[in-house]
Amino acid sequence: MDTAALALSARLAALTTLILLVLGLPLAHWLTTSRWRGRFLVEAVVALPLVLPPTVLGFYLLVGLGPRSPAGRAFEALAGHSFPFSFAGLLTASVLYSLPFAVQPFAAALAGVDRRVVEASHTLGVSPLGAFLRVTLPLARPGVLAGAVLTFAHTLGEFGVVLMVGGNIPGQTRTLSIAIFDHVEALEYGAAHRTAALLLAVSFAVLALVYALHRRPFIGWNGR
Repeated sequence: MDTAALALSARLAALTTLILLVLGLPLAHWLTTSRWRGRFLVEAVVALPLVLPPTVLGFYLLVGLGPRSPAGRAFEALAGHSFPFSFAGLLTASVLYSLPFAVQPFAAALAGVDRRVVEASHTLGVSPLGAFLRVTLPLARPGVLAGAVLTFAHTLGEFGVVLMVGGNIPGQTRTLSIAIFDHVEALEYGAAHRTAALLLAVSFAVLALVYALHRRPFIGWNGR
């Protein structure tokens, strides 16, 4: 088992999940409450990574933030290193690529909250932010947790966009999925099996947790 790749992947997944909790929840709340007619355009942009090949996203990130672009030169001046082949590059790519896996479950959970409860809190003098934090968010907690768990697992298993932006630098940008690819290329099937089995177990545990969070008690014909 490549412990360095495991630690890097876990760190990348945790930071991506944290960032998308901070950025994705307000975006999901806006998507569920906005009456703007062009909202569907924002929804399409959020969902784009679901259908966009990761190599396309990686390519445009390299073009937009590479050393030849103004934004890339500004990034290098601030960070002290270039955007490609860096952990910051991996993190940026992972946040964009995992965006729908966070925002869509968040939006579905927030949309399921009874608006009458929120409006009642407003009549009691609770501010919009207070109502979101004290009423909406607790009621939507299962869906928010499901989105966070899906984001973590999806980031943990990323391959295409990570390879495009970060390359394969041991200890810096080499993640678990890239480690599996390297083991297979080197015909090290035992090492590849151990790493793949870990990702398989994590994926199954994540799905089980998501379904458990969304499970509803069965009500029989007699109401029990």
